[in-house]
This record gives sequence, C-alpha cells and structure tokens, in this order.
Amino acid sequence: MQLKQYSKRTEEGYVQWYKRYVLFQAQVTGRMKHPQEMGTAEVTAFLTNLAVNKNLAAASQNQALNALVFLYREVLKIELEGIDAVRAKRTKHLPVVLTQEEVKLLLAGVKGDAGLAVKLLYGCGLRVAEVLALRVKDVDVGGGKIEVRGGKGDKDRVITLPKSLRHPIEDHLKQVRAVFDADRREGVPGVAMPKAYDVKHPKAAESWPWFWFLPSSRVYEDVAKGLHGRHHLHEIAVTRELERAAKLAGLSKRVTAHVLRHSFATHLVLRGIDIRSVQQLLGHSDVRTTEIYTALAKAMRGEITSPLDDL
Repeated sequence: MQLKQYSKRTEEGYVQWYKRYVLFQAQVTGRMKHPQEMGTAEVTAFLTNLAVNKNLAAASQNQALNALVFLYREVLKIELEGIDAVRAKRTKHLPVVLTQEEVKLLLAGVKGDAGLAVKLLYGCGLRVAEVLALRVKDVDVGGGKIEVRGGKGDKDRVITLPKSLRHPIEDHLKQVRAVFDADRREGVPGVAMPKAYDVKHPKAAESWPWFWFLPSSRVYEDVAKGLHGRHHLHEIAVTRELERAAKLAGLSKRVTAHVLRHSFATHLVLRGIDIRSVQQLLGHSDVRTTEIYTALAKAMRGEITSPLDDL
C-alpha cells in the first residue's frame, strides 16, 4: 500500500479489516488460517456477516471488500471471483448542520490551539486531518489563503483565509516559532515529511516552513524503537475541545469536526455561492456529493412554506 502511495488512514483501515477477516474465520472454523488458505467462499461469508449480523453501513462493508480484494489481488496474487455476499443497504442521511447563531455560540467558547483548529474547521471547511496536517508554509497570512496539500484523494486545493483569523494566527505563529526554536536548541529530530521528501531535501524536516502549524505540546518518546520527535496536535484534543465548547454553549445537536464542515458548506450556499465553487472549496470529486447542501439551504431559508402558515 505504501508503494502505491495509499493514505495512512486507508492503510490502517485495510489492516484492521484483514485482522477481522482472519479472526472471524477462526471463530467459524475453530482454528486460525492464513488468507492464502481461504478464498471467495470465506470472503463472501465474512461480508455477509458484516451486513446481516453486524448491521454495518454500506460504506464500511465496501471498504472491507476493497481491502480484501487488494489483499488477494495485489499481495497474494489470487483473483477473487463470484463474490455473492448480502450487501448492506446504502442509506442517505442528511448531515447535521448548525445555524450561524449556534456556530457563533460554539466558537465563542473555544480556546487554545485546539480552539484555533476548530475555527479553521468552520472558517475554511477543512477536514480535521487536513487541519492537523498543515505546515507553517501552508498558512499564508499575507496572501490571505490556506493551501491544503495532499487532501483526500491526494488532491491539493487553496482556500481563502478568514480575515477574522489573521491576527490570531499571527500571534499563534509567534508561539509556534518559540517551540520550533526550542526544538532546534535541544536537538529534537525534525518533523515527519511526506513521501520521503526528506531524502531529496535532508534539511527540510528541520526547517521552519515545514514545521507543524499545530504542533503537539509534548515531544513523543518511543523507547522500544529508539525514536523521539514532535507530532502535530492530536485529533483527540480537537474532539475534546469541540465537546467542551458545545456543552458550554448548551447546544442540543451533536457537534463533530465534520458537522462544522457541513455547516461551512451550507452557509456558503445560503449566501448565494454557486455549488461548483463550494465543490472546489470542499475538494469533492463529484458535484452530486455537494448538492445535498442545496436542499439543506432551501429548508433553512424557508423557501417552501407549510400550508399551515396560510391558515
């Protein structure tokens, strides 16, 4: 998967499906078997179990299928033919969207680096992984833009930086610079680089432009592997800050990082931004994925009124 430049998340997801597949067959047969000893029948049984007994969503079952097809075709060089599993039904759920007043209440309560990350989730419509992966060079305060590098589908895109965040980001970068300088003085290894970029540019990992925009507060230590360094802020920190701020604001809706992305898109449509522009800002491959926000915006505008209001 690394040779084919699959994302880290896809790699981790596929490996988990391989484990679940082998463990499921061990429960069924009473012994552990190598995937090479199994084939279409076992894969079919596993996928059917996910849909019937585990009540798994269609997207998750499809990822399990993709993982196993990759395992057999690319790794074991075995073609799986005639998979006839019971498929999970694909459901269409409307995304949760906050009103602008709810977003205002939520953002009033966030603080710290995680709070800045939350504001970028809504202000730029970013995915949480995209926010956390930002480097100093990606946030152009002078140019008023954020560059997302290697987003979902390994696609780059550029987004306008909210004017209200320019001064807070300038102050934040001063604090980050202090962390960067301390790391250099203390000999902390450089940050992780994408796609072996550090092989071509060995000094880049210890350079200011490539430093994390949202670095973790602590340097990690892996004694077993003899490694240490500094990661970016952890996703859990953002999740906890969101939960804390939502509780403080008294919101009844469940607020996640993706809810802020949905809210960003819907509020743009409410302002009259065309759907193609919203698609580009979100980084969607298919405009049909983005069109759901048009329906949400219509409902929030009250374009179709109830006959009850005519009585």
